[in-house]
Amino acid sequence: QVQLVESGGGLVQPGGSLRLSCAAPRISFSLYAMGWYRQVPGKERELVAVITSSGRTNYADSVNGRFTISRDNAKKMLYLQMLNLKPEDTAAYYCNADWSSFHYWGQGTQVTVSS
Repeated sequence: QVQLVESGGGLVQPGGSLRLSCAAPRISFSLYAMGWYRQVPGKERELVAVITSSGRTNYADSVNGRFTISRDNAKKMLYLQMLNLKPEDTAAYYCNADWSSFHYWGQGTQVTVSS
C-alpha cells in the first residue's frame, strides 16, 4: 500500500485557485517534514514548498506569496493552497514525507492551468 495519497488537482483558469491535499494515514505523521514538489515532462522535479515537523515553512521563489503549505497533524493531512495560478504552475504535484531513514512519495496529482 502507498504511504501518501495526493488529491485536489484539476483544470483551472489562470488566476484561479486550487487546494491540494495529501493523506498520510499509515505513518507517524507529526514526526515528518512534509513537502510539495512538482514536475513537468522533460524537467527536473522541483521543490514547491516544505513544512517541518515544528511548522516552519519554506517556498520556492516562483510561488512565494501565492501558495501556502500547511499541515494538520491530528488528521495526518498536508495541504497546499494555491492562489492566482499561472500557466507555468502546470505540473504533476507530488507529496513528500521525510524523517530519519524514512522517505516517501505520493503518486502525484495533475494541476493544469489553462484558459
